[in-house]
Amino acid sequence: MITRILICTHRKLETEEYRAHFSIWALAKAPLLIGCDIRALDDTTKELLSNSEVIAVNQDKLGVQGKKVKSNDDLEVWASPLSGNRLAVFLWNRSSSKAMVTAAWSDLDLEPGTLVDVRDLWLHSTQSSVSGDISAELESHACKMYILTPS
Repeated sequence: MITRILICTHRKLETEEYRAHFSIWALAKAPLLIGCDIRALDDTTKELLSNSEVIAVNQDKLGVQGKKVKSNDDLEVWASPLSGNRLAVFLWNRSSSKAMVTAAWSDLDLEPGTLVDVRDLWLHSTQSSVSGDISAELESHACKMYILTPS
């Protein structure tokens, strides 16, 4: 069980790495510790740390911690049940090159043919009536985070 996530500035991370770090924090339902002077945050970091949709995953009243549901080398899929029969899904490319990451419904314990609305928590956009799987071509160390809501 992850008990906390520490956002620190010991090593300069790329924006995509910070996004992945913050996303996995949300799925872990862990307390957030920010290890830098928050008065000196740049705009990109402020935007990442104040994403209310990602924070809502961490604060969801169901309180169930996410877990890795699929791993293929450095390509990972994580999921966490949410209140309201929703599901948070995290696609993560931990490899050193661009790659396609896919979560099939079977990986997510969804019945074949289930229709969901897919909310991208970083792009703040929704795709309606998706079935079968979700995929994203991700740069090295990049991620996508979604909430799946039954249609």
